[in-house]
Amino acid sequence: MKARPRPNALVWLLLSVAVIVIDQWTKAWVLSSLPEYTAVPVIEGFWNWYRTYNTGAAFSFLAGAGGWQLWLFTALAIGISGLLAWWLYQLPRGQWKAALPYSLVIGGAIGNVIDRQLHGHVVDFIQWHVGSYYWPSFNIADCAIVGGAIGIFVFGLFEGKDKAKAAG
Repeated sequence: MKARPRPNALVWLLLSVAVIVIDQWTKAWVLSSLPEYTAVPVIEGFWNWYRTYNTGAAFSFLAGAGGWQLWLFTALAIGISGLLAWWLYQLPRGQWKAALPYSLVIGGAIGNVIDRQLHGHVVDFIQWHVGSYYWPSFNIADCAIVGGAIGIFVFGLFEGKDKAKAAG
């Protein structure tokens, strides 16, 4: 009799799909509703809707590189997403502390890849500021990537401490 395969964490890719759908829906709203490069206050003195575009990566890294960076960032996002999906495949379904952040990163990365391939840039629209100090604009995909990266770090840190306690 053949052994029954254990359920893996690939079901968490549904969260990635949800992130992609929400990200693309918000960007479609932005492109149809917000003026370019014009602040629309949400919370005065702190938060604006501000439609802008990023041809680079985080904090506009390589934004002025001439176009080749679009393919570099697309390849990196697909490669990292593929690796994380492979890890989800190998991960038992119940290990949500790894599956949740991996899925967030995958959804965010693919959301921004879609922008790069459709528009040649990423659509950003969330702008935070205090007085005249402005954080670079970002989007839902960026939130998912950052949240996922923080989750990988925090859960990995606690997991390392738990393993050290168990061994000691």
